[in-house]
Amino acid sequence: MYLHVIHGFDRHRSKYYRQVHMLRTLFIADIVGDAGVSMVETFLPGLIEKYSANFVVANGENSHEGRGINETIVKTLYRSGVHVITGGNHSFDKWKIFSYMKTDVNLLRPLNYPKGNPGFGYTIFEPEGLNRKVAVLNLQGRTFMPSIDDPFQIAERTIEKIREKTDLILVDFHAEATAEKLAFAWQFDGEISLCFGTHTHIPTNDARILPNGTGYITDAGMTGPFRSVIGMDVQRSIFRFTRATPQRYKLGNGDNRLCGVFSTVDPTTGHCSHIEPVIYPPFHQSTDASQSL
Repeated sequence: MYLHVIHGFDRHRSKYYRQVHMLRTLFIADIVGDAGVSMVETFLPGLIEKYSANFVVANGENSHEGRGINETIVKTLYRSGVHVITGGNHSFDKWKIFSYMKTDVNLLRPLNYPKGNPGFGYTIFEPEGLNRKVAVLNLQGRTFMPSIDDPFQIAERTIEKIREKTDLILVDFHAEATAEKLAFAWQFDGEISLCFGTHTHIPTNDARILPNGTGYITDAGMTGPFRSVIGMDVQRSIFRFTRATPQRYKLGNGDNRLCGVFSTVDPTTGHCSHIEPVIYPPFHQSTDASQSL
């Protein structure tokens, strides 16, 4: 029923359709505000069918008014097909979510925040029909970010513990510096299946498989209003730079898109076999009217 919104899709031609034994993951990039949540509600079911995805992870730290998340949004994302929700530096912006964070093991925030904070930093999920467990680990970088615990050391200890239960490990590495994301992926190449960079809201064109089998992308992008500056109202953001003074946060509006990553992982090896960015609708790269949707 949702396929009419996905331009040009034919399930019988999809090369992924019959890969029933693979872990087929859709990762949805940082969901920003009501516009981002609406994009997930509208388009995710069709994308799940298009890619025959059996596991969906979404970063939701910006989903409530651009900063934080609430229980209503969490349940909306689950109803839309998301299995695990990751977070970042805005996970703790809305205090009303704290009590719920203590109870939902599939609502994550970065594991390397100091002890005493609510919530979970990783989860182990068994997607329907896969008969294999999949771990999702959420970490946050420290370069140009809050000086929290070392994500490399935390990851080393945690991955060793997780691998006692599963070799299928997905990491949302939420960081400002591209170098820190890439260094992390190289450090754990072959020990994790997938490493999705988040936080900067700009989709990068470097999706690839590293030599030892880890699928990687520096930043999955943003799901929400692209008539904005990484989600913020254009004029307010310009004032931040031209006036060098704080500006009240206001969400952007319009040109909504869903960004993310589709990947396949061989459950027998834990290695990525395919990774590609997803952007819907795609950006226009020509003024030729015949190229428009």
